Amino acid sequence: MAFPDRIERTVQLAQPPGAVWSALTTAEGLGAWFGDGADIDLRPGGAAQLRWDGGFTADLCVERVEEPVVFAFTWRLHGLPADDPRRTYVEFTLEPTGAGTRLTVVESGFAQLPLPDRAAPYEANTEGWDRELGELIDYLNQAAA
Repeated sequence: MAFPDRIERTVQLAQPPGAVWSALTTAEGLGAWFGDGADIDLRPGGAAQLRWDGGFTADLCVERVEEPVVFAFTWRLHGLPADDPRRTYVEFTLEPTGAGTRLTVVESGFAQLPLPDRAAPYEANTEGWDRELGELIDYLNQAAA
C-alpha cells in the first residue's frame, strides 16, 4: 500500500462563508484559532506567520486568494530544518450551504520526503488538522454567540 500524499478534512460550519473567510485570512482570526498570534499579508506571494505562546512559530507563504472561496498557503514540513526548501501546500475551499459553510482543507506534498521519513510529519499534521479544525469551530461559535 502506498503512503498517502495528502490529508483531507471537511467540516460543516454554521456560519456563512464571509465569517469563515475572516477566520482563515485575517491576523485576528488566525491568531485566535490556529495559534496565539498571527500576521498575514493576504496576497499571493505574501508572508504570514503563526505564533504560539511556547515560542514556536510557523512561517507561511500565501499562494492563492480567491475571496471568499479559496485560500491557500505553503509551509515547512514538520520536523525539517528551517532552511529545508520543501513545503506542503494547504488549501481551504469554502462552499455555501444554506446559512452555513462547508469547509474543506487539503494538505498535500508529503511525497517529497523519502518513504521512511514521511510518517512523522504526516501523522503530526493529521492530528494537528483534527485539533485545529475543532478550535476553528469553537472560535466561530463563540464569535457568533
